[in-house]
Amino acid sequence: IQPRIVEGRVPRYGPLLALVSRSAFILLFQGITFLILRQLNVPNAPVALRNWWPVYGTLADLGCLAVLIWLTQREGIRLLNLIGAVKSKLKTEIPLGVGLFIVVFPVTVFGGGMLAQLLVYGQLNPPFPESTFIRTLPLLALLYARILWWPIWSVTEEMIYNGYALPRLVEMTRSRWVSVGIVAFFFSLQHSFLMLAGFQFGLYMFLTFIPLTITMELIYLRIRRLPPLIVAHWLMDLSNVLFLFQVG
Repeated sequence: IQPRIVEGRVPRYGPLLALVSRSAFILLFQGITFLILRQLNVPNAPVALRNWWPVYGTLADLGCLAVLIWLTQREGIRLLNLIGAVKSKLKTEIPLGVGLFIVVFPVTVFGGGMLAQLLVYGQLNPPFPESTFIRTLPLLALLYARILWWPIWSVTEEMIYNGYALPRLVEMTRSRWVSVGIVAFFFSLQHSFLMLAGFQFGLYMFLTFIPLTITMELIYLRIRRLPPLIVAHWLMDLSNVLFLFQVG
């Protein structure tokens, strides 16, 4: 990466553009979805909107992938180079990803969530805003979320944050911890925008994901392989749509 930075093929604004684009596209397509719900006279559209992010989220993914394609082409590499999948390594990387999901996910998400509840709400299991825990979708939308949304969403996130932004920031800043902090901030911040339900809930979501994002970044910097993180992320997001979404 460093030679490409020296040659000017990696723009200094590239990592920041990638990081900001994620939240920007989420907010953009969330706004469009809200207007559609209002046009369809859906009751209480701002609350109903909180259910729909696994559907419009794919449009945010496509926007992010377009940004990554532009950045990687400028750099002289392919988009898939960010993943670096090697067939001969998958037999060890897939089990590693499953192991990361089993160990990292419950500790960081549930532990981080409990800590965030205490910090933000002052208690465990506080009353959350409507449609921010168990969410409902029409059958076809739920089928889409359970079949197509999570594979695209997880890969895009890992490419944006760990595949592209993190290693380039490390080279630019010469500091792992500064880079991890910057990426973790934006990685966690995007989760505050998925279900707009007030500042308090947004802060709770942000703090909940700080431990997970930092841990995933440190693991990436340790192994320098993205496929295990993608596998772990797939299982996290699949668990989300299987257990926290229902037909309604």
